[in-house]
Amino acid sequence: MYLQKISLLNFKNIESQSFDFQQKINCFVGDNGIGKTNVLDAIYYLSFTKSYFNSVAVQNIRHGEGYFMIEGDYLLNDRNEKIVCSLKKGQKKVLKRNGKSYEKFSEHIGQLPLVIISPADRDLVTEGSDTRRKFIDGVISQQDKNYLKDLLSYNKVLSQRNALLKYFAANRTFDALNLSVYDEQLSEYGSRIYEVRKSFLEEFIPIFNEKYQIISGDRERVNLLYKSQLHDFSIQHLLKNSLQKDKIIQYTTSGIHKDDLSFEIGSYSIKKFGSQGQQKSYLIALKLAQFEFIKQQSNLVPILLLDDIFDKLDENRVSQIIDLVNNDDFGQIFITDTHSERTENILKQGSKEYQIFKL
Repeated sequence: MYLQKISLLNFKNIESQSFDFQQKINCFVGDNGIGKTNVLDAIYYLSFTKSYFNSVAVQNIRHGEGYFMIEGDYLLNDRNEKIVCSLKKGQKKVLKRNGKSYEKFSEHIGQLPLVIISPADRDLVTEGSDTRRKFIDGVISQQDKNYLKDLLSYNKVLSQRNALLKYFAANRTFDALNLSVYDEQLSEYGSRIYEVRKSFLEEFIPIFNEKYQIISGDRERVNLLYKSQLHDFSIQHLLKNSLQKDKIIQYTTSGIHKDDLSFEIGSYSIKKFGSQGQQKSYLIALKLAQFEFIKQQSNLVPILLLDDIFDKLDENRVSQIIDLVNNDDFGQIFITDTHSERTENILKQGSKEYQIFKL
């Protein structure tokens, strides 16, 4: 699978532009703020029907314009595929595949597998547990439609239960029977989600450890731990025990929506004790493990987007990363960098065809 061509109209700061791509490596170089990352985000949009960097869709329309459109031509399993995503202000987003509109965008997820590595990934280290859960869910959902359905259902029921808790507090009332309906549904969906997450991480963590050892030159030991209340108790038990607390704060305090990942270097938190280079290496290893997992599950080689990943890495780590992605295990790769000479020098070390777009 590879992206042959992309056309952008009024997307972010790009008025109108098209690019024809190489099957292997494509690089965008230029100053900060010129639009390199926006091209990568448009490619991401065609796989996930949303921006990686801005969740408010209308804000991706170029200033002063009323709409945007992204059009991509792919070669997928020897078939030509055209994906078009567009949005007009005041209307719903439209996604079409070969001229036919999707009724549910979730049906498209996983059809064009893709992994992005970006400075924005640092949120996985610095932000709260919801960011790390979204990472787990994003990897699994690309390949497991039943998991995605359970996750959407769980979140809907969770929202309804929280609304009911607020209603109880506002009206100084309580209805155990009504609440139990939501508890049963949370238990059903949540138990399945937990088992899939646990199984996924048992497979994923060894891949991650292997990628980190390669990037670091086997100089450091890291760990990735799955933290969940369900390791020790069922959701039904947790919901029963936290009921009084839930009634007071009007929010469901127990369940798989409290799951987290612990990022460690040695036996210490990488957030507190890891250098910038170590943190970046950790996140790159995490995303390369995601790439490997999706590739194994889908039997398709995902597109790989590398957004400004060379910054804050020493020469040895950069060399290790390039060696990793410059072999036949990887397919089409898109790279952004502010230093055109650095990019070209790095790419010349490999044997693959590459193309450089100077923006």
